[in-house]
This record gives sequence, structure tokens and C-alpha cells, in this order.
Amino acid sequence: MASVAELKEKHAAATASVNSLRERLRQRRQMLLDTDVERYSRTQGRTPVSFNPTDLVCCRTLQGHSGKVYSLDWTPEKNWIVSASQDGRLIVWNALTSQKTHAIKLHCPWVMTCAFAPNGQSVACGGLDSACSIFNLNSQADRDGNIPVSRILTGHKGYVSSCQYVPDQETRLITSSGDQTCVLWDVTTGQRISIFGGEFPSGHTADVLSLSINSSNTNMFVSGSCDATVRLWDIRIASRAVRTYHGHEGDINSVKFFPDGQRFGTGSDDGTCRLFDMRTGHQLQVYSREPDRNDNELPTVTSIAFSISGRLLFAGYSNGDCYVWDTLLAEVVLNLGNLQNSHEGRISCLGLSSDGSALCTGSWDKNLKIWAFSGHRKIV
Repeated sequence: MASVAELKEKHAAATASVNSLRERLRQRRQMLLDTDVERYSRTQGRTPVSFNPTDLVCCRTLQGHSGKVYSLDWTPEKNWIVSASQDGRLIVWNALTSQKTHAIKLHCPWVMTCAFAPNGQSVACGGLDSACSIFNLNSQADRDGNIPVSRILTGHKGYVSSCQYVPDQETRLITSSGDQTCVLWDVTTGQRISIFGGEFPSGHTADVLSLSINSSNTNMFVSGSCDATVRLWDIRIASRAVRTYHGHEGDINSVKFFPDGQRFGTGSDDGTCRLFDMRTGHQLQVYSREPDRNDNELPTVTSIAFSISGRLLFAGYSNGDCYVWDTLLAEVVLNLGNLQNSHEGRISCLGLSSDGSALCTGSWDKNLKIWAFSGHRKIV
């Protein structure tokens, strides 16, 4: 029987071999990729989007949270926004009037994510209680104005980092978790339909931080993890990931499908955003900024979103910047952090309204801001 020392030696050798093969594979992939989106676009004579300071302006500041804002989501149809905060509350806002329609006090204040149901009648949230709570906004409020929980989805063995309803399906919701899995739920029964990852070898090997469902094909979704990979899943086949995407060198905090459903974007602790081709697995573009002058470190990317056309990529950063990237030419065309009325803290979340006419950003400064497009409607 092999000794512990021998086993450790064999494990170290196997690990070195795997890392060597992975590096050779990365180099081979790099050789085969003779161009990226930016270089190809320039050969076609494309020029960057031109933004004036008045083309995207802060038209409203939503004030009401007493703690850091961690998450937000727009309704698919109406101009409502739900936000989750360190203060242990969900607030539903009318984006046109800045009025609060609901302020829900949560049983567990450690909330990390929130999402609207497709019909806008319910909201879901999750966090360090390892559960996803559903609230029906039409429920009768109690004396303090609180709405009772209509359903609690339990089963994760780690915090719930992200939740999203399957588009056009009020009864289906997917969560991601610190237990290295994603789960598809039946909201009506509260039962787990499928578990993605976990004991399956093709699953994530660290906390799952983010997910995005493909609106063009709702059977497919991607998940981003602390293992620095993105995995593509088919909800009909939970036993294995369809594909794994490499390239990042840090936790992947945000993933978002490109509007055509054939590509997706990512934002990471390594300070970059990246664009991947879903089918080939190729990395199409890296959106990388310069380090901060003060500390020579790259601010981390906390959240991303695409404009409806896909020409613009919005990226929130830990230093309070919010870059608007031209996705074709990999250039920053605007930094909302430099504009008047910008946030005074880390950008923790952002999202685009369903018609693409407004962007909402949430921050550790306890506020949300709505940015309206006065120009560039065709590009946006």
C-alpha cells in the first residue's frame, strides 16, 4: 500500500501534468485564433461610437435604502425596478416617478440577489440564508406594510448568489450558489427539478457567483464561478455541462448573454470583461482597462449588461467607474463615473430596461441611479 508521501508525490505530478497540458491547449487555441473582434472591425473600417456628455444623463436618483445596494432587476414590461440592500430590505420602485411601491423587510437581512418574475407580480431574493424567498406583490400587507413570504425554496448548502426566472415562465426559476451548484426550481411546489454541478465531474469546482439564461433559447444558461470558468448548461441535461470556457484569471462576478443568444459576456475580479462565442468556445474579445494610477491595481468588474443592439457593453467597477464599451472596437466611449451626479462608491449592480431606453446602476453609496439615453437610439 502506497504511503501518504508517495500519494502526495503522485498527486503533485498529476497536477503538474494537467497544468502543463492546459497551458499547451491554451497556446494551441491562441495560435488558431488569428484575430479578434476589434482587429477584424478595424480592417472593415469601423469607427468607435461617439458619445457626448449629454447623450447619457442621470435623470433620477432613487434614495431609500440605508445600506449598500447589492442587486437590482427591471420588470420585463413595466418601468419598475426591484433592489436588494444590506439594510435587509427589498424595495420596488416606479422608475418614472421614483416612488416606492413596496418596501419588504426580509427575515434574513443578508440578501445578495433579487429578480422580478416575468409578469412583474412577484419578486425573488436570496442570500446567506441559503434559500430563495418568493414574494407576491399582490399579497395583503400587514400593519407595518410588510408582505408575507409566499414560498421559500430550500435545498442549497451554501449562500444563494444569483437568481433568475426563466423568461416567460412564472413557475420556473434558476439559482446559483456558494455550494458550487445551480438549481432549477418549480416555484409552485417549491421542489428542485434539476441540480447542475455538485457531484457531477463537469460541474464548477468553486462558488458559483452569477448566471444568465439565454432569452433566445431558454433551455440554455451560463454560470460564472470563483474557479475562473464559465459553464454552459442545458436544463434538459443536468448531468453534465455542455461546454466550459476558460480565459479569466479571477472570480467571474457577472455573466450576461449577448442579445443574439449566440455569444455571452463576462466580468471578473481580474479587471477584464470578455466576449465568448457560445458554440465554438472561442474568446472573441477582451475589454481591458488601464490600472488605477494610485495603486497600480485593476479595479474588479462587478456587473455587466449589453445594449439591445449589442454594440455597447456597460461594466460596473469596484472603484465606482461605470464604463460604456464599444463592443466592436474594444474602446471605452464613456465613463459614467466621470459625469455629474455619478455614484460615490463601488458599482455593485446594473441593468438595462426592457426597451433599452434607460440604464439603472446600484452602488455601495446606498443609492440607485437611472441614466436615460437622449441620443444614439439606433446604436443602443
